[in-house]
Amino acid sequence: MSNDPDLTRAYGLKTPEDSVALYRDWADTYDDGFAQANGYVLHAAVARHFALMGGFGPVLDVGAGTGLCGVALRAHGIEPIDATDISPDMLEVARAKNIYRTLFISNVSNGLQAPGAPYQGAVSSGTFTNGHVGPDGIDAILSVMRPGGWMVLSVNAQHYGAAGFEAKMADLAPRITNLSQTEVAIYSPDASGPHARDMALLLAFRAA
Repeated sequence: MSNDPDLTRAYGLKTPEDSVALYRDWADTYDDGFAQANGYVLHAAVARHFALMGGFGPVLDVGAGTGLCGVALRAHGIEPIDATDISPDMLEVARAKNIYRTLFISNVSNGLQAPGAPYQGAVSSGTFTNGHVGPDGIDAILSVMRPGGWMVLSVNAQHYGAAGFEAKMADLAPRITNLSQTEVAIYSPDASGPHARDMALLLAFRAA
């Protein structure tokens, strides 16, 4: 496998240290070299769905990366927004966009110590996917939410089936309300490449 940052390397991550190393290498070129070049649109779909659900701030952007979802949220008039990610290098790119109130490093799989908690909303785009975060990461997000707060989390459709998200959502039933699932494209219709037709599920629900 090439050591150059790409989706194949991202989907093959095994440890948090692997994630930090990958996104250190990818941070400076992610927006143009990956997202724009490949027609990546999932972040826009997450932000749009959060707005349609009636979500509002303060919002925590989980796995914020370089801030693409934060930019999209702000375009819908939603703020303030805080950002967290496992990669300090990606967060530094996000910081330069001046859209986040607070940015902090965390591994959502190990829980969240969020300085701005509790939040009225939470979003996550591209974090619940192959090689990244599994369904137990949802517990950490719920732990920093206000009752009634909306969450919209994208889950790679393949990862949803393989990692046990269906059982997890059933287990969470006493802690959430208004659960819905919406299938969306991860990439634009004119995208090409081996993952161009990959789909994601938007899990939208409220903290009980």
